[in-house]
Amino acid sequence: MQDADLYLSLAGIAGVFVGFGALISVRSGGMSDAHEVAYMRAVVWMGLMAVVAALAPVTIGRYGLTEHQVWAVSSVLVLVGTWGMIAISNLMPEVKADRAGASRTFQVAELAFSLLFAIPLILAPVVILLGLLPELEAALYFTVVVLLLLMAGGTLLELVYTQRRPQTA
Repeated sequence: MQDADLYLSLAGIAGVFVGFGALISVRSGGMSDAHEVAYMRAVVWMGLMAVVAALAPVTIGRYGLTEHQVWAVSSVLVLVGTWGMIAISNLMPEVKADRAGASRTFQVAELAFSLLFAIPLILAPVVILLGLLPELEAALYFTVVVLLLLMAGGTLLELVYTQRRPQTA
């Protein structure tokens, strides 16, 4: 597979996010605030999704499938994993509590940030699955992996900037 080393490097970078998330979550006896818990979980799951997304084509490519099949199966894994984690996250009480405690301005900004990444993160694998741009499948998939990494980093940055925020009444 072309770019296998690049994908393995990206998996390593994503693993760092998972490691930082785990390290932060166990510091000082763990997190107590619903906001911290929700955001650290998000950093960890996005990091794990980036690892899965980066390793999937390298692993699947060893089974003698066509290039389109490798990108399509990898895209299915990313879509199922992403939607599954979003569904699970939205059921968590910490996520519900964090949303209830956030200001309207923060919620709008967070939604805009999320959509900026979510739309291409969902559209790119769908385009690959449908075979609409066969010459761009490798580039589209690479973009998905990079978006997952950027989402994990952006979420970690958002957590850092919103820690110890004043409680709303």
